[in-house]
Amino acid sequence: MLPATTDVLVVGAGPVGLATATALALNGIDVTVVDRASSAAHTSRAAVVHARTLEALDRVGAAAPLVAAGVPAPRFTIRDRDRVLVPVDFDGLATPFPYALMVPQSTTEAVLNDRLTTAGGTVLRGREVVGLDGATATFAGGARIRARRVVAADGMNSTIRRLAGIGFGGPAPAGESFTLADIKVDGGPPRDEVVLYFSRAGMLVWAPLPDGTVRIVAAVDDAPEEPGAEFTQALLSARGPAREPARVAGVVWGSRFRVHHRVADAFRAGPILLAGDAGHVHSPAGGQGMNLGLRDALALSDALVDGSDAALDRYAAGRRREARQVVRFAGGLTRLATVPAPARPLRNAVLSALAGVPAFRSSLAHRLAGLSDRP
Repeated sequence: MLPATTDVLVVGAGPVGLATATALALNGIDVTVVDRASSAAHTSRAAVVHARTLEALDRVGAAAPLVAAGVPAPRFTIRDRDRVLVPVDFDGLATPFPYALMVPQSTTEAVLNDRLTTAGGTVLRGREVVGLDGATATFAGGARIRARRVVAADGMNSTIRRLAGIGFGGPAPAGESFTLADIKVDGGPPRDEVVLYFSRAGMLVWAPLPDGTVRIVAAVDDAPEEPGAEFTQALLSARGPAREPARVAGVVWGSRFRVHHRVADAFRAGPILLAGDAGHVHSPAGGQGMNLGLRDALALSDALVDGSDAALDRYAAGRRREARQVVRFAGGLTRLATVPAPARPLRNAVLSALAGVPAFRSSLAHRLAGLSDRP
């Protein structure tokens, strides 16, 4: 049953909402989490948790179980087919987690939900917010909750952001079309390495998962609703390794989605705070989306525990600034991956030259790992 009042109402029970609520509950804050879906999702897009995010999640006891469930990838490479353009090693980073942790978003959500339950919280599902008056939320069916603060963690098409009157970077463009598939595959690059492939046909991300499957994500003009083995094999054959080809043995799960590059006009409107995709969306290149959102969540929980307007304003300004930087970074990787064919030799030559500079590789490793925004 919905309570009549709560200190903080978190709308959205994805990883961002769960992380925010867990941190608040552990600090003794009365928090209510609602989600319009009747059950938790068992499939997901995000598959990597970076070092800085693990550092943040360690505060709520979520890092250790995630590491136990995931596959550490100490190396990230940018390649043009077989040619390594930029090798990035994480194992030299000054962090307890010197790797990219490959773990499905569904596992991340399950771990966070367990931590929330341990902290005494729960998720009220099948509850859709349809109206907002200040920090009083009205639900389908007429019930209301009066809160001191409302957290919009309800994704790119956030109802709370819309009800709060916060713009999302102008009119919605069509967005880039992507396909995603978890595949059983033989051959290909090492299973402890994440690869961003550049090719004439377009970009492709190769990411190994704990169950032995590989997550591939590719920009395509018209992604099928459910990509099959023939389609994913064609992608790997055109964009992936050529000397040691990857052979698709089957598709476990696949989907399609569109990506926009947008940042909300503000992350705060009075008692309403934005976090995660409600505040920013961008290309999956570099695996930054969920990571940025989870760091939003922990920063927002700190501001809400403080409770002052100054702390909330610092959160809103700081996280929006970081979002703009990450959106530019992810967009830049996507543009590099999709340069016209005549410019590819120049791109490759420049990247190869930069890769020979240790400071460049170190800077890129810190940016990918999220350590560039470490306080």
